[in-house]
Amino acid sequence: MLACSALTGLFLASFLAATIVPMQSEAVLVGLLLTGDYSVAALLAVASCGNVLGSVCNWWLGRCIERYRHCSWFPVSEHRLHQGQQWYRRYGKWSLLLSWAPIIGDPLTVAAGVMREPLPVFIAIAGGAKVARYLVLAGATLGWLS
Repeated sequence: MLACSALTGLFLASFLAATIVPMQSEAVLVGLLLTGDYSVAALLAVASCGNVLGSVCNWWLGRCIERYRHCSWFPVSEHRLHQGQQWYRRYGKWSLLLSWAPIIGDPLTVAAGVMREPLPVFIAIAGGAKVARYLVLAGATLGWLS
């Protein structure tokens, strides 16, 4: 039961970190990795799935932006959205390789929806970047990179 609640917490932290709630999933993942009580593969899969699904929510919001852009809960300010769109126009879908990055990642995922990036392409690039980030974090935490 404890493992299930820990994985659920990691999933929620990872999902929320990619959406409107200011959250740090990295600290949760590192904490769980350091306990040694959980499968590294399971932790990486749960964190990655949560984070990618959170980004898909941003992509969907971008697709529906005209309907929601002025709502108080919208995850990205007008200024950040404009920056994301300009970045996306300049660098295209490959800018999604930075979707894992703090501050610019969320606006990029919203901009991808606004710019009508096909969902499979979005998931492949943004998902790959997010999985790679968690792999590097796990590698650094567990000493795989030394």
